[in-house]
Amino acid sequence: MTLVQTHSRSASADAVSRTAADAMEAAGPQVWDDMTVEVALSVMTAARTGHLLVCDEDGRCTDLVTRARLTAVREGSGYTDRVRLRDLSDDGGLFASPLTPVAEAEQAMRHRRLGVLPVVDDRGNALGVLTLSR
Repeated sequence: MTLVQTHSRSASADAVSRTAADAMEAAGPQVWDDMTVEVALSVMTAARTGHLLVCDEDGRCTDLVTRARLTAVREGSGYTDRVRLRDLSDDGGLFASPLTPVAEAEQAMRHRRLGVLPVVDDRGNALGVLTLSR
């Protein structure tokens, strides 16, 4: 898990600066990492969302998958109907702390070309998501 780094700031800067906790939206659907790609796509369709938060057996957020990513996997030459979400994890997931300044989170999202960034607590539990404003 890679958390967006935070930097200490003066009290006056903190009063003006919004944090991820201030700007996050509801986390949305959370699924287990043993779910297959096909089932995950069905959950996305039913939930009318473009992303799912992926959790491990302990309930910790380990990844975020998008419809585009799952569709690309399904259309790949190595795809079978047994591919599970945990098989897709690249261990490079980016997460924000609730205390991460929004400007920092947005910069990291733009750099990694992410549209959605999970906000997790210090135990890895999903609290919400940040969406990149276009």
